[in-house]
Amino acid sequence: MFVAENKIELKLVIKSIFIFVFIAALTFLSAGRINYWQGWIFNGLNLFFVLLTYHSLSDKTGLIKERLKPGEGMKSWDKIYYILTTPIFFFVLILSALDVGRYNWYPILPLYFVIIGIILYIIGQIIVLWAKSTNKFFSSVVRIQKDRGHTVCKDGPYSYVRHPGYIGGIIYTLAFPLVLGSFWGLAINLLIVIPVVIRTYLEDKTLQKELDGYLEYTKEVKYRLIPKIW
Repeated sequence: MFVAENKIELKLVIKSIFIFVFIAALTFLSAGRINYWQGWIFNGLNLFFVLLTYHSLSDKTGLIKERLKPGEGMKSWDKIYYILTTPIFFFVLILSALDVGRYNWYPILPLYFVIIGIILYIIGQIIVLWAKSTNKFFSSVVRIQKDRGHTVCKDGPYSYVRHPGYIGGIIYTLAFPLVLGSFWGLAINLLIVIPVVIRTYLEDKTLQKELDGYLEYTKEVKYRLIPKIW
């Protein structure tokens, strides 16, 4: 058991390092220079949250395994979601680095926009980490985890909204072009909000139909993403 847990942790470390190095390399290759200070801040924040997430989830082997390799039952529409949104993320990353690192396209964002972006990025990441730490069924895909004894999580951020991970993800995803200093990255990145809201709606309907106790939970916590609004 101890050996198996160590293997899972090692896989998480290797995957996290690979993703971090890939995104950092893509950032500075697109910028065309190593002294792109916004890029250093962005990747520094990423490294910090990778380490913080590893520390926070190090004792949650089941959750780590699920996020590394989700079980069967992923919804077909969720596969479409990833096909649509993953290229948008990389396009926005490359566009933002090209914008600020190489060409300085108009309009040029003032420094305080970068500061606002940093604050929002941190807030969003903290909300997502809070949700991950609270909900042991926080998968990277939409599926009913019958193989793991899936139950409704009502604690922590889930006592305020039903999908706190999504609102945190929206916040930090919209903020990252600001951290990189790019107006055009932010403008394009607004498109990602639409599929996230649709995914939230579809996941909520799936949980209501297929997860025992979730329909009752919706009567306790009435809002999906934003209290008093939706």
